[in-house]
Amino acid sequence: MPDTVYLVDTFSLMFQVFHAIRQPMTGSEGLPTNAVFGFTRDLKHLIEEVAPSHLICAFESDEPGTRKTVYADYKANRAEMPADLQPQVPIIKELIEAMNVPLFHHPGWEADDVIATLARQAVEDGMEVRIVSSDKDHRQLLGPHVQMYNIRKREFFDEAALMDTWGIRPNQVIDFQSLVGDSVDNVPGVPKIGPKTATNLLAEYETLDAVLENAANVKGKVVSKNLQEFRDQALVSRELVTLNTQLPLDFDWNAARVGEPDRERLLPLFERLAFKRYAEEIRKLPKSKSQPSLFPEESDRNWETVDTPAKWEKFLKQLRKQKKFCVDLETTGLDAMQADIVGWALSWEAGMGWYVPVDGPEGQAKLDPKTVVDALQPLLEDPNIEIVNQNLKYDMLVLKRIGVEVHGIGVDPMVGDYLLDAGARSHGLDALASRYLNQQMISITELIGSGKKQKSMAEIDIKKVAEYASEDADIAWQLAEQISDALHEEKLHDLYDTLECPLIPVLAQMEFHGVRVDVTELQRQSEELTTRLDELEQEIYSLAGREFNIASPKQLSVVLFDEIGLPVLKKTKTGPSTSADVLEELAIQHDLPALIIEHRQLAKLKGTYLDALPELVNPVTGNIHTSFNQVVAATGRLSSSDPNLQNIPIRTDEGRRVRRAFVPSEPGWKLVCADYSQIELRVLAHFSDDPAMTKTFAEGLDIHTAVAAEIFGVPLDEVDSNMRRVAKGVNFGVLYGQSAFGLAAALRIPRDEAQVFIDSYFDKYPGVERHMEQILEEVQRTGYATTILGRRRRVEGIRRITGRQRNVSERTAINTVIQGSAADMIKRAMIAVHNRLAEENHPARMLLQIHDELIFESPVDDVDSLIEIVQTEMKQAIELRVPLVVDVKIGENWLDAD
Repeated sequence: MPDTVYLVDTFSLMFQVFHAIRQPMTGSEGLPTNAVFGFTRDLKHLIEEVAPSHLICAFESDEPGTRKTVYADYKANRAEMPADLQPQVPIIKELIEAMNVPLFHHPGWEADDVIATLARQAVEDGMEVRIVSSDKDHRQLLGPHVQMYNIRKREFFDEAALMDTWGIRPNQVIDFQSLVGDSVDNVPGVPKIGPKTATNLLAEYETLDAVLENAANVKGKVVSKNLQEFRDQALVSRELVTLNTQLPLDFDWNAARVGEPDRERLLPLFERLAFKRYAEEIRKLPKSKSQPSLFPEESDRNWETVDTPAKWEKFLKQLRKQKKFCVDLETTGLDAMQADIVGWALSWEAGMGWYVPVDGPEGQAKLDPKTVVDALQPLLEDPNIEIVNQNLKYDMLVLKRIGVEVHGIGVDPMVGDYLLDAGARSHGLDALASRYLNQQMISITELIGSGKKQKSMAEIDIKKVAEYASEDADIAWQLAEQISDALHEEKLHDLYDTLECPLIPVLAQMEFHGVRVDVTELQRQSEELTTRLDELEQEIYSLAGREFNIASPKQLSVVLFDEIGLPVLKKTKTGPSTSADVLEELAIQHDLPALIIEHRQLAKLKGTYLDALPELVNPVTGNIHTSFNQVVAATGRLSSSDPNLQNIPIRTDEGRRVRRAFVPSEPGWKLVCADYSQIELRVLAHFSDDPAMTKTFAEGLDIHTAVAAEIFGVPLDEVDSNMRRVAKGVNFGVLYGQSAFGLAAALRIPRDEAQVFIDSYFDKYPGVERHMEQILEEVQRTGYATTILGRRRRVEGIRRITGRQRNVSERTAINTVIQGSAADMIKRAMIAVHNRLAEENHPARMLLQIHDELIFESPVDDVDSLIEIVQTEMKQAIELRVPLVVDVKIGENWLDAD
């Protein structure tokens, strides 16, 4: 069987996947990665599923094209490469090289010409050729041994398919295209000659030359006239569409034979791109004889199970000599507020760990839990002993429940790595072990299973748990040492010591207290929504003229587009889109889409909050205990999960009413909500030092009203609510690089009007634009976007000349500086308020952080003192050029206090 070479039209494939993958994707450095991801997937498909013997990627030349000398307007209609695709091109080249696939280009010629030459050479050398492209230009290369491969459809296109499609042979393709032309490449062809006419002409006369020689005799006056009048244009077109099969490519086919990828290059690339699954696949590749392993040979790691009184006493003597050690708890579950301790893993030297079991299968040796706690508590609570571990907050919460308070907090590798590489997809222990130590860890699923067969750690053989747990502690210890050094080298240790590390016990305390919800109120609201949803269903069925599954996009699509006849605004792989933005636009034309939107919103509200929150109430505390995540949002913001209390909808009355169910946990207490007023715009004013903007804040004016007065050219007292709404959209749209098109869509105004507002804004506030340009210049120079306290995020893909149209990387850079600085501020305020409440023995408790808002509960008599503490500490968290304003509200529940 002959060898088969696949020739990839690289640029064509890049554009395909870029436009096919619409959802935003970014890597650890803030670069867009959707095209790289799609290209990786396609390359893997070719190598692993299609399995050619040889693979080559053809690329465009950077030099001026030869065809431009023939016809100056060749490809003149081509749009500029999308801004978010440009920075992905060099990464795709890097990917191809790391996959050990040769990448060919030739000065002055296109990838099509490289493919044409390689295809000829391959056939002459007895090989089969498959061209990975849907470009019609390649049809001229088809033959007994050459086919095209449409990778999107997974279909081959050969001579027979060409005859079925165009009714011609491969040796007639050039003449066919010379007659028809190509609007995409601006090949002129002959006016009024389409594919059907061209096929008929070539069927009768065989070649373009014969067609032109017999132009006067061709049927149809217009066609005959144009063939004579535009003869030279047809000949120029032929020169443009003819691919060069004779480029001087000196190439050894062995270099294109598919082999092992360069794992040493590919793994860090996939990790940088945050392609977690692909990185895992690379790690699992078997070691090649010709290539060194990514991972060291089996380590000499040792561990000891401390399961007898004698071993315990010996172990304690060693432990009490340590001024720093790692403690990692093995527990019965992942919920820190309900899990019980199964064992203690400890380490203070690389390659060694100890495991102290206090629970396990019956009959296996273990120590008394109280004996262990009583001995370890003084060490854990000693502020002069440094405790380190991965995700230390979890262990602190478990320990709090048994009365142990950890005071000497050292480096948490998860949080430290977040400061070093905020954009990384994962800061988990497995990912860090791979990245820093080149080590694969024992899988938790291999130990306890998964799904319905998953066991509790207390059911697992203690020897196996000891091996697993001691490895966790050992690796966490080593990572803490390495990451501590890296933080010092990168001058980020101060940020860790003064902000992120002190925040850990603050968040642990908030999670430990939790927040009370009125379950009866939630159930009442759920019943109300059930009634409203039933009413909506009947209204929807009435307008549709029949019953159908409202939750089914496919059935809804049939009703909206096939039966009612509304226009299809957007298509997906499965058919017409019924997404929220589509329904909002269709709601202008028909009542049904508006009802669908309302039904979706209420059904989600009911399922996500009204029905779900009561199930999350802790049976012991009676509260809900959300988890605050320090290492998720790359900007530095905190996020909330299990449940996400930062995302309760507030744009609808029904959504806002959910907050009525959040109440104080003690009778006679109140909720107090403190909110930074327009903090991100104040940060912008501070950084930009724009005179007009700083004056607005200094005078205590509402920034949205002030901007409205400026862009509409009216006095402040004549700004109405709609003007302020537009100005608010402009304020935040401009802040993050929204285009006139995006602003117009968001505000439902004409695009020209949106452009006028944007231009007017920058005319009135020139310091803002100047500051944004400075941010981008700085990021381009250093590679990092940096916040007010020195938090940084690697961002690549910043262009030299950007104008006001921002690509993903540029929006990411600006967003990181502004939103990240606001995040620094609220974190510093949280630490300061927490410390003041502790110092003054104030009974109030900090419960929640919702972006720029802090929520407390306090006895009624102590509300005034709480407000004084909160406002003072929030206002002086970080000094800005403009005054900080903290709005405070008090209520019996979160809705009243909001």
